[in-house]
Amino acid sequence: MDWLQESTIMSFILFFLIPLALLFVLSTRRRRELLFPPGPRQLPIIGNMLMMDQLTHRGLAKLADKYGGLCHLRLGYLHAFAVSTPEMAREVLQVQDNVFSNRPATMAITYLTYDRSDMAFAHYGPFWRQMRKLCVMKLFSRKCAMSWAAVREEIEVMIHAVAGRKGTTVNLGELIFNLTMNITFRAAFGTPNHENQDEFVSILQEFSKLFGAFNIGDFIPWLSWMDPQGINKRLNVARAALDRFIDKIIDEHMANPKATDAEDADMVDDMLAFLDDHSRVSKQGGEKDELQGNLKLTRDNIKAIIMDVMFGGTETVASAIEWTMAELMRSPDDLKRVQRELADIIGLDRKVHENDLDRLLFLKCATKETLRLHPPIPLLLHETAVDCKVDGYFIPKKSRVMINAWAIGRDKSAWRDADKFRPSRFASGGDSTGIDFKGNFFELIPFGSGRRSCPGMQLGLYALELAVAQLLHCFNWALPDDMKPSELDMGDVFGLTAPRAVRLTAVPTPRLSCALY
Repeated sequence: MDWLQESTIMSFILFFLIPLALLFVLSTRRRRELLFPPGPRQLPIIGNMLMMDQLTHRGLAKLADKYGGLCHLRLGYLHAFAVSTPEMAREVLQVQDNVFSNRPATMAITYLTYDRSDMAFAHYGPFWRQMRKLCVMKLFSRKCAMSWAAVREEIEVMIHAVAGRKGTTVNLGELIFNLTMNITFRAAFGTPNHENQDEFVSILQEFSKLFGAFNIGDFIPWLSWMDPQGINKRLNVARAALDRFIDKIIDEHMANPKATDAEDADMVDDMLAFLDDHSRVSKQGGEKDELQGNLKLTRDNIKAIIMDVMFGGTETVASAIEWTMAELMRSPDDLKRVQRELADIIGLDRKVHENDLDRLLFLKCATKETLRLHPPIPLLLHETAVDCKVDGYFIPKKSRVMINAWAIGRDKSAWRDADKFRPSRFASGGDSTGIDFKGNFFELIPFGSGRRSCPGMQLGLYALELAVAQLLHCFNWALPDDMKPSELDMGDVFGLTAPRAVRLTAVPTPRLSCALY
């Protein structure tokens, strides 16, 4: 038996360890020939995988302090680069936008998006351009009346709920999450989210966990069979749950079709108009649709885009609203200034109307400052389509590029008092007047920039500004249990978004002379 054991060991060395050693030597030699950006020391085979828990917006910001605005890491076979300064972000998102316009996708993301059948993770190309045009022209535009109406009506429901709790501690964070969840549900599916709320939330939560779960197969592909955490089984269960949930809704819409310009048409109605080989009610008036005839969607496309909307419209907007309220409560002088503006422009005898928002300039400064400090998605993920160079350094094809919007928004070389909440910097006469977040100023990119910037930015901003305006105009807010503003916990949790670690709670008292019900 000893000779058999020795033979087995020798076979293992010959067929496994020796090829690995040769591969490591060759890769090391190649790395010496190529000039990569600076970064932490790498181990054989695994590279920097022992640092995985540090690859958050905060951890990568610390690496940037040590290695600079372009930092190189190797995660198994995957090259990764962290971009943490406005200058490097401009190079990636503007100068070489065509090279960096792909999106990376883990095995989990690829499976849960029906092999990248969506818009968010599809590679840049003709299919992606058509999908983005669909989102911009149909799903998130003003023409999709259901989406914008859902924002107004669900905010009204939230205000009524807060009014019923006057003088008591309100879990504002939970109310805000329910608000954005209901907006998303109504905009996408056309009905209030009551009967299916628990199922909707459970799908969101499981997908969010799977998107962020560590899977060794993403970094060392030939070890993907191990699956020590049972990720593959969870993926099958999660996608089956999404299939059941959305298939039912699609079938109901197909059984009761609506014209795409009908007042109560929702996102599913708009997408079904492009479903291949499906007879739909044509657009009224005979107007030729710019997309009609060019774009054909499959059922998987529709389900994948709905999944994009579920995630993009729920957690990101909820996080932005909650952070804005928290920052203003932590800065009483700025809170008073916002409320004084509301009183001066609107008066205390009515609520905020949609056409009031453009006149609320300091409110816009406060939301902009919040997006600087707390971008909805702290790390913007890109992937290189070809080999390229940035700042003289080599970036290989299929590298993962993490643009740290959180660190860029706090870059001390770009912002005075970078870590302080100071909305006045954006006001007339402030040191950052004129800087916006539409993708032209790389000091402030909460919605990204270039080809892969967020197509739902306008609808998200509308929900953010109207929700904050109504909450601050209708109520005065006090922290519970005589808590001082300086004692408010401002920690966050890293994930797809970076929400508050502790839900915001506060005590409302009515501020208006009109009825809030």
